[in-house]
Amino acid sequence: MSNATFWWLLAGAMVALELFTGTFYLLMLTIGVAAAALAAHAGLGLTGQLVLGAAVGSAAIVGWRVKKKQQAKNPTANSMDDVRLDVGEIVLIEQWLADGTAQVNYRGAKWDAIHRPGVMPGPGQHRVAELIGNRLLVDKV
Repeated sequence: MSNATFWWLLAGAMVALELFTGTFYLLMLTIGVAAAALAAHAGLGLTGQLVLGAAVGSAAIVGWRVKKKQQAKNPTANSMDDVRLDVGEIVLIEQWLADGTAQVNYRGAKWDAIHRPGVMPGPGQHRVAELIGNRLLVDKV
C-alpha cells in the first residue's frame, strides 16, 4: 500500500471518528492528514509528509483557536438568538410596584419588567423592547 493511500484512509477514518465524537478539532487534524496525502502524491519522502501534515494540522488548529478568541467572549443579550425572540412579544402587567418594576408571567415563569426612564408606567399590555440582564424592558402598547 502506498503512503498516499494510507494517508487518505487515515483521513477518512478521522472524519468518521469525528462524526461519532463531535470533536471539531479532529477535522482540523484531518486537514493535516490530507496535506500529508497530497505531499505523498507529490513524491515527498515520509519524513516530509509527516512534517507537512503536522505543520498544516497544527496551523489549522491554531487558526481555529485564534478565530474563536476573536469572537466576543460574553456577547450582549441582544445579540443572542434566543433573546431576540422575546423582543416584540406582548406581556400583561397588572400593577407596577413602587420601585418601578412589575412581576410578569412570561414563558411559564415570573419575570421582572421595567419601563423606560421618564415614562409613567400603567397597567395593561406592554411590548418587550429589550432584555436588560434578566429584566424585560417594556413599552406600553
